[in-house]
Amino acid sequence: MKARCLCALLLALLLLAGCAQAGPWETELTAMDTFMKLTVYGSGGEQAGKQAAARIRELESLLSTTDAGSEIYAANHTGSADLSEDTAALLGRALSLCADTGGLLDVTIYPVVRTWGFTTGDYQVPDRETLDKLLERVDYRTVSLAGGRLTLPDGVEVDLGAVAKGYAGDQLMALFRDEGVTSAIVELGGNVQTLGVKPDGSPWRVAVQSPDGDGYAGVLEIADKAVVTSGGYQRYFEQDGETYWHIIDPRTGCPARSGVLSVTVVADEGVVCDALSTALFVMGPEEAAAYWRMQGGFEYILIDEAGAVTITEGLEGCFSLYGSWEGRPLSVARR
Repeated sequence: MKARCLCALLLALLLLAGCAQAGPWETELTAMDTFMKLTVYGSGGEQAGKQAAARIRELESLLSTTDAGSEIYAANHTGSADLSEDTAALLGRALSLCADTGGLLDVTIYPVVRTWGFTTGDYQVPDRETLDKLLERVDYRTVSLAGGRLTLPDGVEVDLGAVAKGYAGDQLMALFRDEGVTSAIVELGGNVQTLGVKPDGSPWRVAVQSPDGDGYAGVLEIADKAVVTSGGYQRYFEQDGETYWHIIDPRTGCPARSGVLSVTVVADEGVVCDALSTALFVMGPEEAAAYWRMQGGFEYILIDEAGAVTITEGLEGCFSLYGSWEGRPLSVARR
């Protein structure tokens, strides 16, 4: 699976040998439809790590669109549900991010994504009439969330998959801090989130995959940050010589064709990185830069379809091109 390959690539640059602290304690699991790895350092690492794995399972049981026992499943199939604190908090944040991005992130896109087969593996290219009918139901503004009660109009379904792993990463960082952990890294599919620095005091090194799926395009050095990449190479299918990827433009109901191959977002919060990596991919290079200048609070690395790399000014000094990508065009977006 593409997500598993991405995790394997990221692992190669994440950890150093010879750490001064106890550990690491590590575990691997599959949850939220992706492969995950948790690495926690320190004497309390095992206890905190086990709590973190349980926390991921708890969130998955609440947020899944396919688990008949989840709150999201209940809302999608009955039109309403009383939400737990976690689900209500995440949905509220997601709706705010939908508004901030002008609907280019839209949590009601789920029926369209399902029709393309990206949630089931039954891939197909829907006809225009089908997509137009489905798009009539796509509008995050029709979602009502009041006092923990979620209400959906007939035919509208929500999916928090675009923000769930980012939220989970934020929750794990909070859990680790509460347990006294000062050094940890979690990989949740294409999401990487770090607590502090490595035990030896050096920054974490996170690889950004080449969008052609072969090796790395660059390396980030970070501390206390989340890093999330969205790329067309992560989940896709081919039909009649065309490649169709899972990142859908809510305006067309089709895979986004914005001139972008991948976007990596770096910020303090995983949920922000998760949401914006998708939205910026849909926006394209120029709109993404304008949005960054207007909103702030995050940095990004964008690789366009010509292979040119753009980073925002906050990543100067902590990002470098790697391997066969060294020497390629690299520009810096400034405010």
